[in-house]
Amino acid sequence: MEAQQLASAANIDLEHATHLIDGINSAIQQADLSTPERLAAFIAQCAHESGGFKFLEENLNYKAESLCKVWPSHFNHEIANEYAHNPQKIASRAYANRMGNGDEESQEGWMYRGRGFLQTTGKKGYEELSDATQIDFVNNPDAVATPEGACVSAAVYWEKHGLNRFVDSNEFVGLTKAINGGTIGLDDRMARYNHALSILSS
Repeated sequence: MEAQQLASAANIDLEHATHLIDGINSAIQQADLSTPERLAAFIAQCAHESGGFKFLEENLNYKAESLCKVWPSHFNHEIANEYAHNPQKIASRAYANRMGNGDEESQEGWMYRGRGFLQTTGKKGYEELSDATQIDFVNNPDAVATPEGACVSAAVYWEKHGLNRFVDSNEFVGLTKAINGGTIGLDDRMARYNHALSILSS
């Protein structure tokens, strides 16, 4: 794939596409994105999840009220103000003792916060990514938030969860649920997919 084609399919500028193209081409191989439909779906889902390939890690800058809504089992009104607008403290608590992370004091929740176009999250996720790529993301987690790392991590997730089967059977709702857990942003995902497919099929 050439950068110009990616720019058109993803509806991003050529300079941005040039930064991404090596990673996207690696992803094509890693995740067997061997049909226009598969590649269009990958581009569409990654673009939606990352705001047009702009955001390489999750935004954890929450106010107190939002913390109680998003993570009610981790934050209540008594402690939320202590954590509000402090991403490091928020992640360390919200992701503690799960997904392979240690306790809050270990700060592994922050160290292994969501990064990449499909949000690799948790120490276990980073270990699995490292095993799949033979790249040490566990000791260098920030590498997932580079264009190359963001692409390859998304490709590993795609491959691990067998997402091509949803594309091949035209189950876009199922594909979105497998990535998002629900159908948030389905209209935008579909619009991005149809646009990308029109470019890749021409």
